[in-house]
Amino acid sequence: MSSLLRNRYVRSILLSGLFLQIGIWVRNFAILLFIMDRTGGDEFAVSMISVAEFAPIFLFSFLAGTFADRWRPKRTMVWCDVLSALSVLLVLVTFVFGTWKVVFFATLISAILSQFSQPSGMKLFKLHVPAEQLQAGMSAYQTLFAVFMVLGPIMGTFVFQAFGLEVAMGITVVAFLCSAAVLYSLPPDPLPEKSEEKSQLLHEMASGIRYMKSNRILSILGFCFAAAGLGLGMIQPMGIFVVTERLGLPKESLQWLVTVQGVGMIVGGGLAMSFAKKVAPQRLLMVGLLGNAIAFSVMGISTTQWLTLSICLFGGLVLPCIHIGINTLIMKHTESAFIGRVNGILTPLFTGSMVITMSASGFLKKTFSLLAIYQGSAVLFIIGMLFILPLIRMPQEPLMESQDERRVAPE
Repeated sequence: MSSLLRNRYVRSILLSGLFLQIGIWVRNFAILLFIMDRTGGDEFAVSMISVAEFAPIFLFSFLAGTFADRWRPKRTMVWCDVLSALSVLLVLVTFVFGTWKVVFFATLISAILSQFSQPSGMKLFKLHVPAEQLQAGMSAYQTLFAVFMVLGPIMGTFVFQAFGLEVAMGITVVAFLCSAAVLYSLPPDPLPEKSEEKSQLLHEMASGIRYMKSNRILSILGFCFAAAGLGLGMIQPMGIFVVTERLGLPKESLQWLVTVQGVGMIVGGGLAMSFAKKVAPQRLLMVGLLGNAIAFSVMGISTTQWLTLSICLFGGLVLPCIHIGINTLIMKHTESAFIGRVNGILTPLFTGSMVITMSASGFLKKTFSLLAIYQGSAVLFIIGMLFILPLIRMPQEPLMESQDERRVAPE
């Protein structure tokens, strides 16, 4: 860990992520609670928050990934943070002098900009972090997200209840600008080599699809993404019914399941960092998929509080293995010139699959038992694991690129 943090780029990306997580959680919970208060808990208004978060993934992810491959990564991330801050500031001004409904705009714009920023962050890792430290870097980044899964809701709720929406949005602006300042302190991106031919945008998008199809590892990951997304979407809205129907507890008790899982993710991310060099990412991914399949199966069966809480903790422990394994495989086996487009294909594939079964979960709940739904989700995770089996004996050496390819960002 000490050698990892000596890398200036790792330190800056983690510190930038810290500020971004503060801003995102404060903003999201402030908007959620504000809309709940203003509309009296209107289901449509609340659901529009999720639409504002997920719709840009479908509409902009692949296009944004293509542009991220064209642009220099540090500059892209800095501008995305600055524009996110300006969009929140604009929403705050409009809210004070105009309509409250504009608060949806802050979430929408930030979600669009994140489609450009996220692949640029992965490219910075690819260009400036040694291959043997990629998995440890992803573990540290995932642990940061896990910490805020526990602390974020508490922090966002406290800020809104104590100071109101205006202060919460102001904190978000400051957090985004701090992230931009941290990234701006990095050395300038290397200038791209001049190319006599300017490729067309549609040609670059098509070449990204061809690259995915020709790369066996990435194609396998695509099938794994789809299976895991289908399985996760099936049970995503079902947690409240586990609490009320299987355990016979009030709906407010759901927060304890979420908290226990978040604690498990923090511990699991730390453990993954400790043996990042010893375990191949494809094995880490298999552990995560199998562990979550077991967790979902037991959660659907359990009717006792201690067993459900224990299996939530176990599921949280192994969940980082999925994120870390997938991201490490993508970065190790994708050329830096294609990082954005690969991310722009895989992310909507996972999210789209998740939304499909999430949309059908209400019908499934009425047609089948809660037990059957959780067992079906476990089966889908097992199917995802079977797709990864051919990679188990794959050599751990990452994709080799020339020095110029690693150090020079594509135009």
